[in-house]
Amino acid sequence: MSRLLIIGCGGVAGVAIAKCCQNSQVFSEIMIASRTKSKCDAVKEKLQPTTRTVITTARVDADNKEELTALIRSYRPDAVLNLALPYQDLTIMDACLECGVDYIDTANYEPEDIEEPVWRAAYEKRCREKGFTAYFDYSYQWAYQEKFQKAGLTALLGTGFDPGVTSVFVAYAKKHYFDTIDTIDILDCNGGDHGYPFATNFNPEINLREVSANGSYWENGHWVETKPMEIKREYDFPQVGKKDMYLLHHEEIEALGRNFPEVKRIRFFMTFGQSYLTHMKCLENVGMLSTTPIVYEGREIVPIQFLKALLPDPASLGPRTVGKTNIGCILSGRKDGKEKTIYIYNVCDHQECYREVGSQAISYTTGVPAMIGAALVVTKKWDRDGVYTTDEFDPDPYMEMLNQFGLPWVVDENPRTVE
Repeated sequence: MSRLLIIGCGGVAGVAIAKCCQNSQVFSEIMIASRTKSKCDAVKEKLQPTTRTVITTARVDADNKEELTALIRSYRPDAVLNLALPYQDLTIMDACLECGVDYIDTANYEPEDIEEPVWRAAYEKRCREKGFTAYFDYSYQWAYQEKFQKAGLTALLGTGFDPGVTSVFVAYAKKHYFDTIDTIDILDCNGGDHGYPFATNFNPEINLREVSANGSYWENGHWVETKPMEIKREYDFPQVGKKDMYLLHHEEIEALGRNFPEVKRIRFFMTFGQSYLTHMKCLENVGMLSTTPIVYEGREIVPIQFLKALLPDPASLGPRTVGKTNIGCILSGRKDGKEKTIYIYNVCDHQECYREVGSQAISYTTGVPAMIGAALVVTKKWDRDGVYTTDEFDPDPYMEMLNQFGLPWVVDENPRTVE
């Protein structure tokens, strides 16, 4: 029986909290903490009558290390599940180190202000050395490796779906299907329709920055960078159908390239409709995706944050979203001297997710793995001192829990590949 502190109360957190409550044999107590305590209270009021898990709530500013450490020391959790913004990863990791508790998150660190001089200098140095220009990478969190090792603590990074489940799929494939993996294509297809002309399925700041950036992929030990949306492919996804998908940079590529050095090529593709791309390009052209503050009528605003306020809240999309997602990995390599290709994937129905937990499938497919990662850490089934991604542990218990908690997976041993 464990006590978990969950920081954040958005769409993903709502799913993770509901799943923790379904798993009360592991999570006897949880605390929900965010900057807006009323959101936490509303979730507690909804879920407490349905679960044996004892729920408490608190207000905390996840940018404030002192507030975080005070809350952690007061509540004394076995672990902290960070479902706030990636901007806040390092502050929460610092607080966990100071208080001696394990740390779990779903997305790697990126800065809120990409023009801050010290960060910008380090970023430009990394671009020259590594060869990709994404604003997010694992270097800042991997730098905590020695600190977490010395403290005897586990930091589990990126236990969402991608990253997270997709990385576990690779580890599972290597353990059970391959002697050597040569290529990995990660495919993220959202075949859902929410009915709005334009909306994002998760935090608009993170989503739009990621999608409008240069793409990149790992090939023969180095990065190959592409222009935004330069590489397009069509794929016929099981239970969804044919969709256009585009090559993006994504964080799990970096970890998989490091942890599976024999792999010759790793790519990440995500599907987008033409309407979405047209809206996004227009917003980018007029400066609405910028993170650089501007002065408007005497007050400073950040354009992308103002846009976020105008767009539908991703957490509100559940009741109107129909269709399915299909997310998985196509892996090619060799087993017992013979060439082999498999496709491991999950299909998730938006309306089924909404009926179960009041969420659309994008939040569901991230929130469920967040709970699973936290459960494996607090039960010590995944127990290593240091900072690790999900592909660095035994994949079997994670894969079992995916089937148990709503994300069943399929292995296709004769899939169509991506040229």
